[in-house]
Amino acid sequence: MGIISFQGSRPKVKKQDNTLIKVSDYMTRELITFSPEQPVMEVMELLVKHKISGGPVVNQNNELLGIISEGDCIKQLNESRYYNMPIDDANVERFMAKDVETIDGNLSIFDAANKFLETKRRRFPILENGRLVGQISQKDVMKAALKMKGDHWRDV
Repeated sequence: MGIISFQGSRPKVKKQDNTLIKVSDYMTRELITFSPEQPVMEVMELLVKHKISGGPVVNQNNELLGIISEGDCIKQLNESRYYNMPIDDANVERFMAKDVETIDGNLSIFDAANKFLETKRRRFPILENGRLVGQISQKDVMKAALKMKGDHWRDV
């Protein structure tokens, strides 16, 4: 006599879409940007007001020139106190980081997370045709991870 299965019909396994989740899917497109001529005090006000830790510095053509961060602003405060100089005179161009590393919007979120770990950066600008189109932060990568299902980095 044969063995009879009482499990019933089994559901079909859902085929996974192997499309990687890209940086461009989670990057911030509406950015608060700064100009090189802008006073550092104004930047500090905007950073506090919008609860951000830094932002890209662009010219009139939206080309990336650098990044200004809370740390850069604190350097300015420290320098003005040390030299007993007024704070209002300093502009962004003097204190921004000019050597800015960018990443490709088509990069996978997993590769972006790895890049954050390797470089110890908090944000990466994304350029298209030399113009700033967005920015990805560590928080954006964490948001992507929370929306994913399962233990893998693929969109399901």
